[in-house]
Amino acid sequence: MEKIYTCKICGASSDVQPFYKGLTSRCKECHKSKVKENREEKASYYQAYDAKRFQDDPRVRERHRRYHKTDAGKASLRKSRVKWLNDNADKRAAHVILNHAVAAQRVHKPEKCTVCGSGGRIEGHHEDYTRPLDVRWVCRQCHVNIHKEDREGRLNQTGATRPQQPQRN
Repeated sequence: MEKIYTCKICGASSDVQPFYKGLTSRCKECHKSKVKENREEKASYYQAYDAKRFQDDPRVRERHRRYHKTDAGKASLRKSRVKWLNDNADKRAAHVILNHAVAAQRVHKPEKCTVCGSGGRIEGHHEDYTRPLDVRWVCRQCHVNIHKEDREGRLNQTGATRPQQPQRN
């Protein structure tokens, strides 16, 4: 004979309302609403947590790689690229101007990163997009690090802090 549980929130019993296995204090519906409520209250923490979790998970990267090869994935990438271009016309214009200047040899693009000295693919980093020919020439990894530091700096200037572990209810 199965034990009957009673939800401490709504009072429903397990013979009427389903309960998660191992969770006997509240029914599935009440548990789901509590989880949703908690995620809404601590949205910034969970947004950062989910981004970090998915960014570092090789299974997620592989799933995304496979998805981007499908027709739906290609359409999604195309749509996001168009949105980025519409939202960042000034950045795109600076990129185009710089690329034309490099091609016309009006701007010299070094073969090594100005930060770490490594060779390979070198990118121009704009500190100010209103000055499209004023760039720092950096490798991909240094470019990513510059943007990461910039994002963290903006967080610190606004007084925001890194999200802390939420308290369990």
